[in-house]
Amino acid sequence: MIYKRSSALFSEAEKVIPGGVNSPVRAFKGVGGTPIFVKEAKGAYLYDEDGNRLIDYINSWGPMILGHAHKPVVDAVIEKAQKGTSFGMPTEIETKIAELAVSMVPNIDKIRFVNSGTEACMSAVRLARGFTGKDKVIKFAGCYHGHSDSFLIQAGSGASTFGTPNSPGVTQGTAKDTLLANYNDIDNVQTLIKANKNEIACIIIEPVAGNMGCIPPKEGFLESLREVCDANDILLIFDEVMTGFRLSKGGAQELYRIKADIVCFGKVIGGGLPVGAFASRNEIMNHLAPLGPVYQAGTLSGNPLAMAAGLAMLNELNNDSGIFMRLEDKTAYLHNGISSVLKANKIVHTINRVGSMISVHFDEGAVTNFDTAAKGNNDTFKKFFHGLLNEGVYIAPSAFETWFITDALTYQDLDFTIEAIDKVAKTL
Repeated sequence: MIYKRSSALFSEAEKVIPGGVNSPVRAFKGVGGTPIFVKEAKGAYLYDEDGNRLIDYINSWGPMILGHAHKPVVDAVIEKAQKGTSFGMPTEIETKIAELAVSMVPNIDKIRFVNSGTEACMSAVRLARGFTGKDKVIKFAGCYHGHSDSFLIQAGSGASTFGTPNSPGVTQGTAKDTLLANYNDIDNVQTLIKANKNEIACIIIEPVAGNMGCIPPKEGFLESLREVCDANDILLIFDEVMTGFRLSKGGAQELYRIKADIVCFGKVIGGGLPVGAFASRNEIMNHLAPLGPVYQAGTLSGNPLAMAAGLAMLNELNNDSGIFMRLEDKTAYLHNGISSVLKANKIVHTINRVGSMISVHFDEGAVTNFDTAAKGNNDTFKKFFHGLLNEGVYIAPSAFETWFITDALTYQDLDFTIEAIDKVAKTL
């Protein structure tokens, strides 16, 4: 495929945008080459500025669960835009989507809408600290909760030490309150809790990790987290920015039957527009301003266009009894097809899958945390990525990102993808 116009547009963008992109993963630093500039999208397909059609497996990093330009969502946004795009005042639609979300998700009474998943996670941690009166947070290596300071932390020298900043601009003072645990390792979590007794406000986790590839929780891991949180008066925060309304109507809480204390949302809940949210039971949410002392605000929070898109999306998912089974069936079909052709071509690999999230790792060992995800052959992944791109299949330009399956994908699309992988595998 030819990408002359994308290359030219990237050169122009680099002059006025840092790195030519407004989010680093778009820059192709992990795979090399020049990012693709999209002109439009419909259903399961992207159409770039050079006129190429690509089958899309990132789907705006998750929101397009029903496909791009899904008509009910587009119609809802257009109708709302004709009545005004922003007011900075309450609107009825905010209550409607809040009521629907609360009805779909177990274990929440109230929800506060914000503008991004990053903002949702940042606010959830602040709320947890305000509610518990404690300062420290446990997060997991490889889990991404946005770019707020508390989350940009790398490992310290041992289990009882504090993390250190992994980005300039994050202070040591912030880092000292963030403890880093190993995903799927409950013993490591318990060691951190013992070393910081009565100081930990919350544990925040992606219940299914999506930023080191798709990594599911080991059997019993989430249950054990719930138990240690209850035993130590620690709040359990599920970052369901990816998994919320994607793995089931009620997200990972419903799928794994685990009750989190605070849940963060993004992506699907906005129908493709910039939306985030966090939710909990009344006892905790009533600590938020204006009811309580924990301050959180946003001029554009509850934006009517975003609320219209999100409400239309959630209504579609709530009213379609077969949507999540269809998604799981399509993802399983893709999984089996990929595994078959990689095995036939003697390519060492591991595939992880939960619901409509899937990732391919070029290593034969089980991928259960960041360390094992990092063992994958990145050179093979780079060739794999660019090979698929040349065949008209677009996956995440990073070995550490999950693929997202959309219901707009047909089985013909999946067969095309599997055949493309077979062609690429022969060159690896």
